[in-house]
Amino acid sequence: MKILILNGPNLNLQGRRDTAVYGTVTFDAFFADLQRAYPGIEFGYFQSNHEGALIDAVQQADGVYNGVVLNAGGYTHTSVALRDAVSAVSVPVVEVHISSILAREEFRHLSLLAPVAAGSIMGFGLDSYRLGVEALKLRCRER
Repeated sequence: MKILILNGPNLNLQGRRDTAVYGTVTFDAFFADLQRAYPGIEFGYFQSNHEGALIDAVQQADGVYNGVVLNAGGYTHTSVALRDAVSAVSVPVVEVHISSILAREEFRHLSLLAPVAAGSIMGFGLDSYRLGVEALKLRCRER
């Protein structure tokens, strides 16, 4: 099984940005733990602060990966183009968020991705990614 972890803007600052909300663990450290926890899964990882690069990554994942775990960061609430990319591919995409977007500022409550994603997981810290992986494992088993 192959899963792409795809992170959007500012997630390269995980562990040092707004630590009261996002925690102090770096994404690199978390990703290494995730890989150790799932030795049977081949993980890809990509992070970009640029919308077009994320769109390209979603499109390129189609037919290569069994699923995508996507934290689109701020683009969750603003990017129709990223939503269109997710809806255009056959690879299942699970939307994840470290914090609960529903417990944050009102402008964060709307996810443009949720209606076209296979599912959404939020509010479990970095474990949201692990739960996204579990969701993709279940989805692949159902097929």
